[in-house]
Amino acid sequence: MRFDTEQKIAEHLFSQREESFAHASFDREIAFYESICSGNMKLVRVFMKPLCCEGCGVLSEDHLRNLRYHMVVLAALIARYCIKGGMSPEESYSLSDFYIMKTDKCRTEEEIRQVHLEMIEDYTRKMRRIKLQGVYSRRVIRAVDYIITHLHSRILLEDAAAHLGISPAHLSRLFKKETGMAFSEYVNKQKIEEAAALLLYTEYSDTQISSLLAFSSQSYFIKVFRKYMGTTPKQYKQQSGIPDFSDR
Repeated sequence: MRFDTEQKIAEHLFSQREESFAHASFDREIAFYESICSGNMKLVRVFMKPLCCEGCGVLSEDHLRNLRYHMVVLAALIARYCIKGGMSPEESYSLSDFYIMKTDKCRTEEEIRQVHLEMIEDYTRKMRRIKLQGVYSRRVIRAVDYIITHLHSRILLEDAAAHLGISPAHLSRLFKKETGMAFSEYVNKQKIEEAAALLLYTEYSDTQISSLLAFSSQSYFIKVFRKYMGTTPKQYKQQSGIPDFSDR
């Protein structure tokens, strides 16, 4: 029996080599789980890949069952990483069970992929709030949530204040007092941190990133990037040893 199992594993590995199959980067996978644990939605978006994408392996020959199996594995791993990151085991396992059961009821690929996205965003939001509790007030935590979830659009103090149900002046004073930064400064800092991650881990050009993060102009994006990173986007990418193909 043991020989038969080892033979089948050897045959499976040989088949994968013949088909030039390569599993997803381990370092990138770890970075994905750690970005969820840190509550960093910006990095989660950078490292997240579609469920059961190239390099993920096949757990079932049935397409929908294969997706469900990958969701079960993912939910179990995220739950354990988040417990290590500070979430209570009861909450983390309950979330995992909820999304596994929700996946089990899905009847289409689109439904499963939607649950996949919901689960990752839910865990990330909850971990961010855990990290911010005891540091900021509830209103500032909600303001930070608003900023993080709107990084790809223009973020105005007035809109955030309306979302929280308080005056812009009150939010401005509260934000400055607790974070030590003006609201607009905090927004720019968060956008530049995501821009830096996108430069390092994606093939987007600095022009595309500027547009993606809703900067008013390319020149303003470069100016703000230099303020926080001490260099231009192109120089930052070159210093990291990443070739720039944007001009080709």
